[in-house]
Amino acid sequence: MRVLVIGSGAREHALCVALQSDPAVTALACAPGNAGTVALAQAFPLDVADPVAVSGLATEWQADLVVIGPEVPLVAGAADAVREAGIACFGPSAQAAQIEGSKAFAKHVMTAAGVPTAGFWAVGGAAELETALDEAGAPYVVKDDGLAAGKGVLVTTDRAAAVAHGRAVLDAGHSVLIEEFLDGPEVSLFALSDGTTVVPLLPAQDHKRRDDGDGGPNTGGMGAYAPLPWAPAGLVEEVRATVLQPTVDEMARRGEPFSGLLYAGLALTSRGVRVVEFNARFGDPETQVVLPLLETPLAGLLYAAATGTLAEQPPLRWRDGAAVTVVVAADGYPERPRLGDPITGADGEGVLHAGTAVGADGQVHSAGGRVLAVTAVGADLAAARQTVYERLASVRLAGAHWRTDIGLAAVEGRITAL
Repeated sequence: MRVLVIGSGAREHALCVALQSDPAVTALACAPGNAGTVALAQAFPLDVADPVAVSGLATEWQADLVVIGPEVPLVAGAADAVREAGIACFGPSAQAAQIEGSKAFAKHVMTAAGVPTAGFWAVGGAAELETALDEAGAPYVVKDDGLAAGKGVLVTTDRAAAVAHGRAVLDAGHSVLIEEFLDGPEVSLFALSDGTTVVPLLPAQDHKRRDDGDGGPNTGGMGAYAPLPWAPAGLVEEVRATVLQPTVDEMARRGEPFSGLLYAGLALTSRGVRVVEFNARFGDPETQVVLPLLETPLAGLLYAAATGTLAEQPPLRWRDGAAVTVVVAADGYPERPRLGDPITGADGEGVLHAGTAVGADGQVHSAGGRVLAVTAVGADLAAARQTVYERLASVRLAGAHWRTDIGLAAVEGRITAL
């Protein structure tokens, strides 16, 4: 099988590592890729937001399967273009990707499907914003209704900050979603879908805030770990039955079948499981900890999802142990990351590249806010944490910062489902 991965982040690097280890994969490409993926896969320049360019490359390279990593090409219709070219594609159509592209759309799907989620108010203007904040009450949850790379959400008890964030989103030409605040720990659960069948993967937990102790601004994700030692027994099956399958069924009923990766961001609240959001693709950085634990060959699974044959696949096999990934971020991230600094240690064991490029001097340089994702697998979460931080010690990037507490609360038993 010739597999083409679309994207340039650590998620795509993790996908390439998993696909390369699948004996069914005879050729692997990643476009545009980064300084890490070039060691595993052919690289091609590509504007991922251009569906015609994506399908053209897939055709020219004679791909048997295209795996689309980021949300932007999915919302733009890249999966549709690839399928129209007669090539199997792992990723939802532009219509189905609206489950991530519009949070209001996702809420309407959940309401129709009876999926438990937070109460919400869709806001299109400044006057509605004030009214919705009054009705929701503090803590305020203010979301950009469109794509915002994981950074469009503000949770605050400061009314003025909530208003300012909402107005900034409106001024940018986007709608705003005000949501009821959900208590309890958050969980990320991925599920493969072929439009009918749903196959959940392992639950993981992301760390969104920049600083230790969940301080600082929201980011695209500073680290993750899997599995969750504190998760209630039966959580995955409960979410499959009450969230994932009903959502896929509702999308099919609407004539917008969801084929690809459905990512459920969940809160385990005092009133039960609630959906925080849906994404239409593998999450980053959770992919970096879920895939290393998957023993079932990945390419066959993704091809089955792309071709409507997931129900024929045997149960997934998982490795024992736990995985942790820690994101190395550039100086100034997430506001104004500094780019172009040389990196040493980027070829170390477990180092996945996110925002990197090879400079004219042949050295690896930073080329994004999240630069690397250093990952380790261990016999348990404590062992994986120890190894990942030992690996981080060999990475050098001027001004870089990372959290030192990824997975720590779980190791210390400080997380409990409400």
